[in-house]
Amino acid sequence: MPMSDSSNSDSRVLLITGASSGIGEATARQAVEAGWQVVLAARSADKLQALVQELGVSNAMAITVDVTSYEEQVVMVETILKHYGRLDAVFANAGTGGEAGGFSGAPVGSWETMVNVNVLGAAYTMRATLDTLKQSQGHLLLTGSVAGRRTLAGSMYSATKWAVTAMGYGVREELRGTGVRVTLIEPGPVDTPFFDKPMDNSLMPEDVARTVMFALSQPKHVDIHELMVLPTPAVEQ
Repeated sequence: MPMSDSSNSDSRVLLITGASSGIGEATARQAVEAGWQVVLAARSADKLQALVQELGVSNAMAITVDVTSYEEQVVMVETILKHYGRLDAVFANAGTGGEAGGFSGAPVGSWETMVNVNVLGAAYTMRATLDTLKQSQGHLLLTGSVAGRRTLAGSMYSATKWAVTAMGYGVREELRGTGVRVTLIEPGPVDTPFFDKPMDNSLMPEDVARTVMFALSQPKHVDIHELMVLPTPAVEQ
């Protein structure tokens, strides 16, 4: 359900899935600073509402949605268009990790969750928004990963991110000539709630958000296909 009743039709509108924390939350803040109106989509209503209050109801609205439900995502887009009358960019960012054990030992249920969220969730977001993005000649961004460009032994998570890479390549060709741009955002390890323990050498969510905003800030004739962002290697002592 939407949790805002204010709009400004003069501003461009950016939808962010997985917006309640991490990269999505950081991107929402930077997008509002850059003059965008943002739609925050995730399952956590409380976190979304708190972020709307921080950003201001004139700048943001929140929609609780389970990205593994195509029907909920269709309703989400209908709600956005009813509220703002437009949708200019979509950041399909929702994602989840798995459990340890590799292909020989990880619980198979965690595989199903990752495929449903990381692969089908992103695909459903594309399907639900592409007609609108074609009308606006907008911008589609997908959160991939360095794990979708390099092999991680025994990692179903890596396999799902390889799938996101393939979807980005595929939908770009499908949209050729429509004016819609497609950008894959491919971060390395990021210090977010995604990981149980902080990593010694990792990016901050704000680092990746700046990458997203760089892609969104380009003029219409510039199409950024992929942006891989990694932490600078630790200085040897």
